Amino acid sequence: MTRRGPVRILVSGAGVAGPVLAYWLTRHGFCVTVVERAPAPRNTGGHAVDLFRPAVNVSEKMGVLPLVEERATGTNRMTVHREGVRRPVRADLSKIFGAASDRHVEIMRDDLSEIYYDAARDDVEYVFGDSITAISPDGEVRFEKAAPRRFDLVVGADGLHSNVRRLVFGDESRFSAFTGAYLGVLPLPNVAALDGELLIHVGVGRTAGMYGARHLGDARALFLFRSARELDYHHHDVPRHKELLRSAFEGMHPDVDRWLDELGRTPAFYFDSITQLRMDTWSRGRVALVGDAGYCPGPAVGGSTSLAVVGAYVLAGEPARADGDHERAFPAYERAMAEHVRGSRAAALSAAKTLIPTSRLGVRGLAQGARLISALPTGPSRALLRLTTKSARLYNSMTVDDYPPAPTTSRCRTC
Repeated sequence: MTRRGPVRILVSGAGVAGPVLAYWLTRHGFCVTVVERAPAPRNTGGHAVDLFRPAVNVSEKMGVLPLVEERATGTNRMTVHREGVRRPVRADLSKIFGAASDRHVEIMRDDLSEIYYDAARDDVEYVFGDSITAISPDGEVRFEKAAPRRFDLVVGADGLHSNVRRLVFGDESRFSAFTGAYLGVLPLPNVAALDGELLIHVGVGRTAGMYGARHLGDARALFLFRSARELDYHHHDVPRHKELLRSAFEGMHPDVDRWLDELGRTPAFYFDSITQLRMDTWSRGRVALVGDAGYCPGPAVGGSTSLAVVGAYVLAGEPARADGDHERAFPAYERAMAEHVRGSRAAALSAAKTLIPTSRLGVRGLAQGARLISALPTGPSRALLRLTTKSARLYNSMTVDDYPPAPTTSRCRTC
């Protein structure tokens, strides 16, 4: 297919994958519109996410790595309290992360999203406060508020509960696989004055942690717990989410009970199952999916942020190679990402077993393993972590092709 005029691409979602995708698409000469249901870019901080080597490399290519490193959480120490055991275990987080990946940055999700958004905001049309309601095979898109428009390609970068995926591929239940665990995150006052420290309480089937960040005035509490069955709730029913979280963690430790007290006061709260998406394909016709919308390996346990950044880079590069021909570009994108996605799924299941132990032996192993890795010199600790964790091997071996951007003069500036 030879381009006749600018190729117009609509991206749904302005979280992480969407802005990265928009940045690279514009660098390859495409005209990009991003539609986001939220009324404005999110700037509440969110929760901490990890960028491993491949995602750090993409950020460096974008020229934003100094900003990413500047907004890093700075968390470098960990104190682990085992339920029913008085003496805590202390570990050097910086050494653990250094052993897992030779390039790693922990950053608050909304900070990362803002950095990526700012990187291309002058070259991209952003439409906030709107959502897609229909996508026709010929590229006509209807919106909740705006008038219908026609695009050459449409990409769903709208997260685990993707609207684009539902419209084009069907109900989420067809593709979701429950891992047996749940995740909750809430902001709370940093009364413990945590600066660079992660405080964890871990028991059989449940883990709760609190951490601060260098530039935040508050802290975050993270809750992970197992359930033998899927819990009954709607993903927009916040009161029900808080009820389930209290039920899972009340009485674990006075620290945790104090964190739970903030549920009645916090304006921002996140709760969801740790669910994997398992789809045979991430494209259909003119529509493709990227990041959690297409292949979420599991929030908080599967490195989904790094996978989304890398996926967005590849999805922008393959249409450029194919001169805008989605019939060649989308299959190439899927081939390039397939092994990484499969590896992330396996790594997420392994990580969930470690982070949310199923036995007292697992609880002890988590604490003692962290202490051992942090106590060893860097070389042996890296070797040990690579032997014992799938995620370390995955993120240190993940590679993608290079997609040089188009010359500046050929880039599309108006759509």
